[in-house]
Amino acid sequence: MGEQAKIMELGITTFLQTDKHGDVSPAERIRQAIEEIHLADQVGLDIYAIGEHHRTDYASSSPAVILAAAAPTTKRIRLSSAVTVLSSDDPVRVYQDFATLDSLSKGRAEIMAGRGSFIESFPLFGYDLKDYEALYEEKLELLLKIRASEKVTWRGGHRPAIDNMGIYPRALQNPLPVWIGTGGSPESAIRAGVLGLPVIFSIIGGMPERFAPLVRLYKEAAEKAGHDSSKLQIATHSHGFIADSSEVAAERYFPVIATQMNQLARERGWSPYTRDSFEASRDIRGALYVGDPEYVAEKILLAQKNLSLTRFLMYVDFSTLPHRELLRTIELLGTKVAPIVRKELAKQ
Repeated sequence: MGEQAKIMELGITTFLQTDKHGDVSPAERIRQAIEEIHLADQVGLDIYAIGEHHRTDYASSSPAVILAAAAPTTKRIRLSSAVTVLSSDDPVRVYQDFATLDSLSKGRAEIMAGRGSFIESFPLFGYDLKDYEALYEEKLELLLKIRASEKVTWRGGHRPAIDNMGIYPRALQNPLPVWIGTGGSPESAIRAGVLGLPVIFSIIGGMPERFAPLVRLYKEAAEKAGHDSSKLQIATHSHGFIADSSEVAAERYFPVIATQMNQLARERGWSPYTRDSFEASRDIRGALYVGDPEYVAEKILLAQKNLSLTRFLMYVDFSTLPHRELLRTIELLGTKVAPIVRKELAKQ
């Protein structure tokens, strides 16, 4: 990442949500993603990341394939998963897919490895949820071993053994970047620190500053394991929407996020999402980055200060709004928000 990572990287995450009413088909949403990646590249954003999901309301079951479609026609933007559900995937294929993406993009591929926020992939690929923790730990170990060595010998409890076999193609980047994605688990923060890997926290509610103890755990674990804490990379992923005025942003975005959050509330037994909840999250200390460019930049700078961020990713995915408004958010993040953030951080 070089010097730019020390200042701060800004980018986009998406799960490629589709419209359950049929107005936005999976095929159309995937094609829209290519347009978004090109725009993000053109306006100077650093990252575009696609999450892996296996549900009817998302079109992103194969992030590497979608990212590969945009790789040869983009110039500098990094292309990542957000996250790869490593527990239910095969680390050999994950490495091969992203090594291939790395070649197509001339060294701009990344993997965010995590457990995922939904569980559909486990029965889909024949895994038992009782092995949730063991699967992730074992497969992360194998993925890191693959990226470290062309020939691999490995044995575990949930995948056939590998006996001195080569894994090809090799990534252009050495090593291929692997981030640890977490929703706020202390164990995940400590694991990332012990391994010396960059970490991304998914912050979709509450106050981002409450993740500061996890950042401390991460840094302390890294230092105890012998890693240079000054070289650690820390990112967050949070929902956001940018418009020319904060009032317009709030009025346009509230119905969208209320629909999404209430669906999750029904699935997970949460309390209903209200306008008061929305406004509290939109407050300067909240986890929603909704407003005009100046306000969103102010919130990003506060998060950077509180959490020592080297990267901020805004989740912009709202299929019930016109696609042009999603594109406008990406444009404003790159042309208005990013210059403010970078200018302020350069003063420090």
